[in-house]
Amino acid sequence: MSAPPNVKEVMRSHMELAMKMKNEDKMHRFEGILYTTIMSPAENILAARAMEARSDDIMLVAYPKCGFNWMVAVVRKIIATATGKTEASDMPPLIEFMTPDQQKFVAQLPSPRFLGTHFHPDLIPASFKEKKTKMLVVWRNPKDTLVSFYHFMNKNPVLPNVEWDKFFSDFMSGDVGWGSYFDHVEGWDKLMDDPNVKIVTFEDLKQDLCGGIREISQFFGFPLTEEQVQKIYSETTFNAMKSGSSHGKMADIFFRKGEVGDWKNHFSEAQSQQMDEEFNKRLAGTRLGKRLKYDTYCK
Repeated sequence: MSAPPNVKEVMRSHMELAMKMKNEDKMHRFEGILYTTIMSPAENILAARAMEARSDDIMLVAYPKCGFNWMVAVVRKIIATATGKTEASDMPPLIEFMTPDQQKFVAQLPSPRFLGTHFHPDLIPASFKEKKTKMLVVWRNPKDTLVSFYHFMNKNPVLPNVEWDKFFSDFMSGDVGWGSYFDHVEGWDKLMDDPNVKIVTFEDLKQDLCGGIREISQFFGFPLTEEQVQKIYSETTFNAMKSGSSHGKMADIFFRKGEVGDWKNHFSEAQSQQMDEEFNKRLAGTRLGKRLKYDTYCK
């Protein structure tokens, strides 16, 4: 097997490139959808689309800023606790961030492989559905997602800085990285009955992380003792993740507040009403829309 890529060196080169790049060049369109130029150039996306899945792959999916990095830590600890296997590489699990060479390395990894993506379900490689790979999908209410996405854009050097009102409009129209939040929810709503898809919400995990850890471990076939559940919980609460050393200097970028309801500090009354109307039009009648408990968290 070839050696894993040196992630620290890769990240350093990404940051150096970002510092030299104009704000307007930090995103590019691929088939009409915006992606980060540095992390997901066209060759990465094409390589990801051609990826060959395995039936025992462990796949984590989330729209940006719905709790992906938090669940990466949770799932990694579940895998390590249940199997004794730690990651062969600390490479980010997002398949669209992997270069073609990194994809070749991942193809050689022993099972089970832990992978992730922000792709819309229609863009996830077909082999994941053909192999019936289990996918954990994390969702968050749209108002807090928008706020977290806005701050992430302004804190992460590889992404362009954005102004609040403009970003709000772009989010509502779907002209943001990885496309429309509403399109993604509609896509996953169609897969609610798929036994290989498990949907959890950021808000439910915040309320009962222990229960979430139990559900996730059972879904992936990793039974845990209650003592193991409690240990994973203590190491993966949001505060533990933010103050931990695993993400180093990037912790403040990946983990900002992790609050439910922070949107109230950002939205104008008109913006809140506009989001309410869009949600009612697009998602209120869907099963996944109901799972988001919009009236509880967004009113």
